[in-house]
Amino acid sequence: MRAARALLGLDQRELARLAGLSLPTIQRMETSPGSVRAVVDSLERVLEAFAAGGVELIADGAPSAGLGFGVRLLQRSGRRVTADVA
Repeated sequence: MRAARALLGLDQRELARLAGLSLPTIQRMETSPGSVRAVVDSLERVLEAFAAGGVELIADGAPSAGLGFGVRLLQRSGRRVTADVA
């Protein structure tokens, strides 16, 4: 969720507004360990807000159904990757 928000330049408060949810709901969803835990209706609202902004969430191992550029995390190595940007 954080990556999708970053792609759209949204903070948690703005995502909550766009999805029609409370800020604490978004915060709980983002701090869930592993997969996002939420009421199905809340998760659908977040996905709709992302889709309206042009972000497609791709399940692990699934192909992208859309066109355009995207980002996918292949695996977690447990270490943070940093780069110097000029």
